[in-house]
Amino acid sequence: MRISNRGDVDPFIVMDVMEQARRLEQAGRSIIHMEVGQPGTPAPEAARAALAEAMERDALGYTVALGLPELRQGIAKLYADWYGVDLDPERVVITAGSSAAFVLTFAALFDAGEVVGVTEPGYPSYRQILKSLSLSPYPIPTHAADRHVPKLPKADLAGLIVASPANPTGTMLSKDDLGALIAECQAKGTAFISDEIYHGVQYEGRAVSALELSDDVYVINSFSKYFSMTGWRLGWMVVPESHIRRIERLAQNMFICAPHAAQIAALGALGARDETEAMLAVYRENRRLMLEGLPKAGFDKIAPPDGAFYIYADVSDLTQDSLAFAAEILEGAGVAVTPGLDFDPVRGHTTLRFSYARSTADIAEGLDRLTRFMAGRD
Repeated sequence: MRISNRGDVDPFIVMDVMEQARRLEQAGRSIIHMEVGQPGTPAPEAARAALAEAMERDALGYTVALGLPELRQGIAKLYADWYGVDLDPERVVITAGSSAAFVLTFAALFDAGEVVGVTEPGYPSYRQILKSLSLSPYPIPTHAADRHVPKLPKADLAGLIVASPANPTGTMLSKDDLGALIAECQAKGTAFISDEIYHGVQYEGRAVSALELSDDVYVINSFSKYFSMTGWRLGWMVVPESHIRRIERLAQNMFICAPHAAQIAALGALGARDETEAMLAVYRENRRLMLEGLPKAGFDKIAPPDGAFYIYADVSDLTQDSLAFAAEILEGAGVAVTPGLDFDPVRGHTTLRFSYARSTADIAEGLDRLTRFMAGRD
């Protein structure tokens, strides 16, 4: 059977690590999961209750392609609450996870062969989704010394994707830095895409939405992180008014609609801010433990993250092969961590990402295991 070059994408390494950890668990090993950015808590109780009630009452079939109107209205209200932004709910599009939002965004904005800027280190699926759509990712290296603020290259870019808080570094862009990037992109005719899926999970001030600075942007978010709904596969995007129908046509044909059940649960989650803020308190404590415990274990080249739930560590003094080092830690310590090569194909061989999204007890146990493992490695 013939194949397409568009399918020649790299693996999502963190998912491979997850599978290796699963096999060890299946064989009876105890594994602490610091590899995947997945909250250890279930969806908010209000989300689960809303779905249970709806399942008894409704058939839960297709929704309209752009999503339940009441959910779009609820998300628009969230922007008023969080950012003071008066957002027309018609500009909100409900998607099957943020992944579907990226597919819709790239299909709506770019033609095959065009070049789109992506930061490195950065979320690996940006590159792979772009490649699968016959687009060319253009790497933009960022550096800890300037808090991973990207600088627009001289290259002619059709678009730029920026995340704040960022994965894997956890750093956030200031309002001035974000505004400067948006203005520079608009002056060059470069589409600006703001990945905001870690908004709400922040510790140093609050994250700034691109919608506070411009309406001529694409914003992508998700219920996965702050709302602890990874497996429900529900996200959203906010697009300029003139792009609504374009996105609607694409969504109708590509996905029909986002899962109705997940949309019902999301409506409940929007009203569960007491629960989601309690989850944030757990991440805050986990972050404190990580910033204290990782240096004691030997991982001391880290920058305190502003948001998300990751620590990105420079391990160049410990290894030149992060893939092998992560496998060694998994086997020897029973702790799953992610090699930096997932996020930075050029420099990631000397970095690791540690997630602290799980329970505080898991984080404490993981740090203890790492400390004992590293002491025995000397």
